[in-house]
Order: sequence, then structure tokens, then C-alpha cells
Amino acid sequence: MQTSFPYLPRALCVAITAGFVLAGCGGSDAPWVTPAAPTGLGRADSAAVADAVSVPPFVDNVASNQRGDARYATLATNAGVRVVAGFLDIWRPSSLVVDAGVTAAASGSFPAVVASLWSGTPGDSTDGTVLNAAVHTANIQYVVTATANRTPAQELAAHLDDRRNKAYSVSDGMGPLTSAWRTASQQTTSITGIAADATTVLYNDTGNDVGVGGSANTQNFGPVVDLVSNIGENGSTEPAKRFYKYARPWRWSSSVQVVPALVPAKSSTPKTDGGFVSGHTAEAMRRSLAMAYVVPERFQELLTRAGELGENRILAGMHSPMDVMGGRIQGQAVAAASLYAGMNSGTRVAVAAQARSTLMAAVGAADPAAFNTFAHAQSSSADRFADHATNKANYRRSLTYGFTQMADSTKAATVPKGAEVLLETRLPYLSADQRRVVLKTTALPSGYPVLDDAEGWGRLNLFDAADGYARLDGDVAVTMDTSLLGFNASDSWQNNIVGAGLLTKRGSGELTLTGSNTYSGGTVLEAGTLEGTSATAFGSGDVFQSGGVLRIRPVSQLALAARYTQTGGTLQLVLGSDNQIPLAVANDATLGGALTIRFATGYQPAVGTVLTVLRAGRVHGTFSSITVDGHTVTPVYPGNQVQLRIVS
Repeated sequence: MQTSFPYLPRALCVAITAGFVLAGCGGSDAPWVTPAAPTGLGRADSAAVADAVSVPPFVDNVASNQRGDARYATLATNAGVRVVAGFLDIWRPSSLVVDAGVTAAASGSFPAVVASLWSGTPGDSTDGTVLNAAVHTANIQYVVTATANRTPAQELAAHLDDRRNKAYSVSDGMGPLTSAWRTASQQTTSITGIAADATTVLYNDTGNDVGVGGSANTQNFGPVVDLVSNIGENGSTEPAKRFYKYARPWRWSSSVQVVPALVPAKSSTPKTDGGFVSGHTAEAMRRSLAMAYVVPERFQELLTRAGELGENRILAGMHSPMDVMGGRIQGQAVAAASLYAGMNSGTRVAVAAQARSTLMAAVGAADPAAFNTFAHAQSSSADRFADHATNKANYRRSLTYGFTQMADSTKAATVPKGAEVLLETRLPYLSADQRRVVLKTTALPSGYPVLDDAEGWGRLNLFDAADGYARLDGDVAVTMDTSLLGFNASDSWQNNIVGAGLLTKRGSGELTLTGSNTYSGGTVLEAGTLEGTSATAFGSGDVFQSGGVLRIRPVSQLALAARYTQTGGTLQLVLGSDNQIPLAVANDATLGGALTIRFATGYQPAVGTVLTVLRAGRVHGTFSSITVDGHTVTPVYPGNQVQLRIVS
């Protein structure tokens, strides 16, 4: 509903004391009609599941990921082979069957599997066919260059990630929580460095990998360990290896330098030792996603650690970039299948709550907010995953390894069935449908080698998805609840949001927008807190506040490209200097609720200072009350500005 009211002439403006307005003024004597809330596109976005007949969902067919069974020996019948079928644009194996070192009796209408003649040696008469020579050459050359230039530190890391159990390796992605996690899970490892005779003796980890599960765990952590252990049923990469029959990089080129301490780990049976896909990478992704599910406070850091382990497979000389890319795809699909189809939502969410409770007690965190703070408390010198921007860049690089798009780059993204479960604890305040849309809006462009599978697993960018929407191609309403704690109470979206949709914030929780946003459908704040920390946090549309707290904490100035209308709630501005104008509104600013001023650490204005806190095309109305931390002020509304004179 629109309302109109006459504005008081500026001559009637008077001082306020103790933070309350005694009288106010408008920018004009003429009546002004309060703008209505923006309506956006009038519809929500969606991310429908592909037709299950033409594109069989991985989560429904993961049990077909087998070898030695004639029923699941082909691309059409094996989900683990099919999910990485984008590789067939680069390489065609000598036979399109899971048959490298594998036989299987006929089963019904499925013919027997006869062992392939593939020898495992590139270039011989039994080898497959390179379909894209440029990409294949770049794939192997990447390994040649990486292994020729690796540092001693990288060599050690590659060795550790090769020999150690994967769950133990990636658990250091927990950062400040690593010690608490390893103690609670009772994880152990026997691989702590490179042994003196490692170049001649094969060492395997005799530790317990995930830890101690069930009732044997003495730290009230058994169900958590069990969940992590169970993420990966039917997750073997062997069926894909035996189907694609693509050699290890050191077999493709003698210039690939395998880490000397890993030479004993090189297989002497090449026909059963395919490189595509990387089993280490797939397992690292599964383990990391399982840990990220129960400790979402370290979601992106654990993903980055999984990407690092994949990179270490290349630095070890054991795998190529496309092997690693395939491992990521398969690993995240298997993790989703285990969570989505392998256990009910009540069980998995309860286990995540137990993990948080146990770890909170272990680190002395009084509440989930303190726990999240502790989880990010270390500097980059103590936690190599402490920097969000670095993590983002490293993870994005690991998705494509610098390959350029080789096919249509304009195909719309599709979201696999069940993939939304991977964000269930990281974005708990969104519905399953909304999480699917987040995955769609953050997906990679099409056209990259290996990544264009029919379901969309290859194009998922889970790191960016954890930072919320990247596009508003429909209207989005977000309801957060402080009583539910954790990310339900407070979260931050760090993507640069584009699109024509409307963002509406509801509920008691707090949402922070940090990106360089250009979405144009408008922003509506009904309840809770909505904070902007960048110059264009609220996009390019109208901002309408009927309740809640609109907090503006920019580095310098937050600019609204259209109108700001406040019919209720509190506008909270954080100032860092005398000359900072924290809010600039390009069009009309209509005021009607409260104003609160806070000062950044280290800054306090002197008595007599005049602070310009808002500038607009025109200012209409006045704030119903003004509170300034530690000061009494006199407000002045000179046409297109709101100024506060520090009285005391």
C-alpha cells in the first residue's frame, strides 16, 4: 500500500538529545507518495531434474558401478562409467566395455565380458584412439611441466597424499579444528614423512583412516565416524579405469618424473592400471564432502583440501589433470548418492548436530557462532586454508586446470538429482529447490574437456555454491531463524550476484552480502538483519525496508543505484572517518524508521563535527529516532542529505 503525507518545512528541524528525534523536516513542502516495494520478476527460478529415462540419475543407479558383472559393463548400464563420459570427446578406448583385465559370465540378455586385449602401453596396436590431440597433448605436458618444477615441499606433500589414508590426509582441511577432529574421531596414521629406504620399499598406511566408529569410539563421535565411513558405497573408480583404458602419464611420456619415493608404488601390470579416473582424488572428494557435511563451518576449506590432494596426484607424476577432473566428478556424485539415497535426512542432520556439539565442547566454544569464529581463528601461517580468495582461486583452477573450452560454451547448466544434499548443512535456511538453483547459478560454463556429462556433475562448482546465489534469474525469498543457530542464524553470500530477480530477506537471522552485485530486481528487508559490506552489495534496483536492521558497513561508501525507502525498522550505518558518507542513494531516499550510527574501531568524531551520513537525489521525510553511540547529535536534512552535528 502506498501512503502520502505532507513534509515539515526545514525551518522546523530541531535538535535531538539522548538519541531521540524531537522534530524533523522533509526535502520539500509538497506531498510525497511513498514508493511501493519492488516486485521483481514475479516468479521464482527453478532447476528441474532431467528426464530420468533419457538421463538416468546417478543417485538412483550408483549400485550399477560394478566390474565383473555383465549387467553393468557398458556406458549405458554403468553409472560410474557414464558420469565421466565427457572424456569420450578426448579419448576413445579400444573397446567400450568394462573389460581391462575383467571377465564376466553372461547374465540374461547381457553378453559375457571377455578380457580386453589392451596391453596398457600407449601407442601399441591394442591402444585406444586420441580424438582431440591438442587437449590430450596438453594433458600430458601439464604433468611433465609440473613434475619437472615441483619443489621439495611439494614432493613431500605428494608423497604423503599418495601413501596416507585419504580421510586422514584431508582432515587437516579442518584448520583450527584438526586436532579436535582427529582426537574425537580417534584417527591415526603411520605415514608421517618419507622413510630413508622409501625409494626401494613400498610403504602403506597402517592407520585407521576415518577413525573409530560405532560404540568403540570413546569420544561420543561414533555416529559421525560411521557417516564419514559410509560415504562411498559403490564408489570404486575401477569400473571407469577398466572401461576407459587410459594410461598413467608416466607411461605416456618418459619426461614425467614420478616422486622417487613413490617408484615402488608404480604398478607393473599396466593393463589393470588405468589412469582415468583418479581413485585418490575421488576418495579425497568423498571424504572431504562427508566431513564438510558434518562440519559445514569448514565446507570450502575442506573442498580446497580435496582439490589440493588431486593436484598432488599430478605433482607425484601418478595422474594427469583429466584423471583428477574425472575423480572429482565421480567422487562428488558418489558422496551425493550416499547422503541422498543412503540415509534419511533426519539421521544425517542429527549426526551433523552431534559433530558440532562434540567439537564445540572440545574447543570450548559456548555457542555455534563462537564455534564458527574458532574454526577460522588462525592466520594463514597456521592454517594454509585461511584465505577465502586464495581458496576460491585454487579450487576454481582445479576444476579445469587451465584447459580452454573446446565445445559449445553457451549450454544452460543442469543440476543432477540429489546434488542439493551436498549443501544441506551449509545452506540450511534454503529449501532443497533453492539449493538446486544455487548450484545452477554457480555452475561452470559448458564446453570444457571432460566436464559436460549429461546430468551436470562435471560443471558443479561447490565452492562457489557455498557462497550463495550467483544469479537471481527469479525472485528469491530467504527466511533465517536465529533460534536454529549456526548458518540459520547468520551467513554471508560472497558471490557477485547478477540477474533481474528480487531478493527478499525474512526471519530473525542475519544475512551479509559482500559481492559486487548488479542484480536489478530490488531488495526488500522485512525482518532480521541484512548487511552490505561492499559498494554495490544491494545490486542496482530499489531497496525497500519495512522492518529489521539494514546494516551498512562498507569499506568506503555503499551506493544504491535507484531508490531507498524505509517504512520501518532500523538503518544502521557504520562510519570510519569524518569525511565518509556511508550511504549514497542515486534517486529518492524516503525515510520513516530509525537510524543508528556506530563507529569503526579506532575512530571517534570530535564534538562539533558535522557528519554527512546519507546523500540522495532527494531526501523525503525524517527518521523516527536517531541513536549515535556515545554521542548526542543535532540532525539536519538539507534537501538531498542527512547530516548529524556532534553536540556532545
